[in-house]
Amino acid sequence: MTSIAERHKYILESLAKNGFIKVIDIAKELDVTPVTIRKDLKYLEEKKLLYRTHGSASPINPLTSDIDVQEKEKLRKDEKKRIAIEAAKLVEENDSIIIASGSTVHMFAEQIVPTSHLTVVTASLKTALLLNAVNNIEVIQLGGTVRKNSFSVIGDYTSQFFEQITCSKLFLGVDGIDLEYGITNSNIEEAILNKKMIEASLRTIILADSSKFGRRGFGKICNLDRIDVIITDSGISKSMAQSIEEMGIELMIV
Repeated sequence: MTSIAERHKYILESLAKNGFIKVIDIAKELDVTPVTIRKDLKYLEEKKLLYRTHGSASPINPLTSDIDVQEKEKLRKDEKKRIAIEAAKLVEENDSIIIASGSTVHMFAEQIVPTSHLTVVTASLKTALLLNAVNNIEVIQLGGTVRKNSFSVIGDYTSQFFEQITCSKLFLGVDGIDLEYGITNSNIEEAILNKKMIEASLRTIILADSSKFGRRGFGKICNLDRIDVIITDSGISKSMAQSIEEMGIELMIV
């Protein structure tokens, strides 16, 4: 039987390696009860060594905050650039796509150079202005209330537009990807709009750097079974990548 110190060491090493752990898995691996592991996690959380969530734990605070898009643009720029370049390869001739708001999807928009007609529907003011200057792109700027933090529009009027259209692809940035809870955004109104975008798209492609995994934002968008593709960077843990692929989601690591 492992000692308390050995269990704690194993838990922290598993977190460092995998980025998250599940109570039931650690209990089986150490041949102890889930109650014992939950007590261990509570102790380690009190020591500020991890954060507990329902049935699992992560090494960082899993809750995201609503950060201004200008601040987000300064974070993980190299990773976002690689993700953006890979995502741009998925745009096809005569496509009709939806581009949501956020720093990563805006960087994706910067990589688009269509050789034939492309229709872009976007909630982002910055993305609309950027692509309006590009040849062969027809931009449909959504109307609504401008959200200052993201320079994008939200509201009932914005959401209702998606009841009238169908697009081939949605390129969506998110604030959190949780295996059990799904994908989330820090703003509830933006999360509702993102859900409408998914319903209006034949294929949903998530653009998210590896820091978004194991995190949760305030507003839930949908479960992971609604997602077709996730593009991320090599910082994603092997166990997380395996879990994503086992769900039938195409995972592209750049």
